[in-house]
Order: sequence, then C-alpha cells, then structure tokens
Amino acid sequence: MASNTLINFLEYSDREVLVSQVTQTLASDLSSSIEERRNVIFSVPGGSTPGPIFDKLCEFDLDWKRVSIILNDERWVPENSERSNTKLLRERLLIKNASDATYISMFCDALTPELGIPKLQQQIESKLPISVLLFGMGEDMHTASLFPGGDNLDKALSSEAPTLLPMRADGASEARVTLTAPVLNSSRIKHLVIFGKEKRSAFEKAMSLPSKLAPISAILPGASVHWAA
Repeated sequence: MASNTLINFLEYSDREVLVSQVTQTLASDLSSSIEERRNVIFSVPGGSTPGPIFDKLCEFDLDWKRVSIILNDERWVPENSERSNTKLLRERLLIKNASDATYISMFCDALTPELGIPKLQQQIESKLPISVLLFGMGEDMHTASLFPGGDNLDKALSSEAPTLLPMRADGASEARVTLTAPVLNSSRIKHLVIFGKEKRSAFEKAMSLPSKLAPISAILPGASVHWAA
C-alpha cells in the first residue's frame, strides 16, 4: 500500500490548464521512473476525461520502449468495439512517440472475463507494481470498475484480492475486468483527474465514506487530485 496517506488537492483555473500541467507532471513522473527502474508500468483510465491528456502525452520524448501501458479496467468487448477502452488508447495514446510503448491488453478471445482472466493475470503480474497511475472517478464514486454494488466489490477491495477480477454492476452495461484495489493503491505515484462541480462534491463526500460505499476512497491515500470546473 502507498505509505503516504496525505492527499494533495490541486485546483486549476480551467480544464485546458489542468490538461497541460497534468501532462507535464505525468511525463516527468514517467521519466524519473524510467531512470529508477528497468521497466515501468503506466496504468490509465478509459472514458472521455483522459483523452486530451493522451493527445499531448504521446508527443513527449521519453524512452517509451521501457514503458508498458495497461488500463485500470476494460469492458469485456472486442478491442475494435466502440465500447472498448483499448480503442481509445490505440487512437489517442499509443501513437506518435508513445507508439514504442508496450500495450498490455485486458481482453482476450474468451466468452467471459472469468474464462479469460487466468491468461491475462499472468502477463500483468510479471510487471507489477504500477509505477504511475492515472485514474478517474464517476459521480457515483466508482473508480476503474470498482462500482458501488458491484458483484465482486467486496473481493476487489480486500487486502487479499487477486490482481484482476470480473465485475458486473447495475451501472455497467457490459461485464468488466478490473485491476483490484490493492493493485491500484500500491502504485508508486497516483494522479486522480476530475472535472466539474458534481465530481468535486462526490470526491469530498467520498473522503468520509467507507470504500464499500465510495470505492474511490480505497485508492486515494497518497494521491494527487487534480480538479477544474
């Protein structure tokens, strides 16, 4: 687990400034991680929020060949599906200079995540721990696919959780596969990016709730939280 329990809350004048500064910070964190470790694992979210960050980060002149990129979570759909987070990464992050990075997929040709996870887990565990984590949060205080009410949430929050778990929830239209709370929380550097007043209110509410009700709270210790209206 992250040793620093303090949360560093950073407020920006607008979203464009946040994107620019967070991108610079991520590039710096990745660069220093590359200097310290032979191989670096960078975990990122899907969704619309990180897209502008990916657009800028992929242009940075880093030793991307030593970086492995993995999603925080993925929908159990083919990687060419419009619903796939992988499709977003291939279009906006794994391009330009960052095309030299290694992509660790969280999907395989299996009918269900339960059938696919044993194969996926092996290749992920050989590269852990995560060096740099970029994560997001929904207004329901979920992060990755750690949804309040998710069928495997208790297992995913447990200190004994495996690396990956399947997750199904009322708020998710497809089955998901997700990195679990201990894996995410053990990341050496953690950055949460949120936009809008509703998500700031949700974040502040999560600070005083147990992780079963606000799963994001399991990942917050030691994180830098970046917010703009």
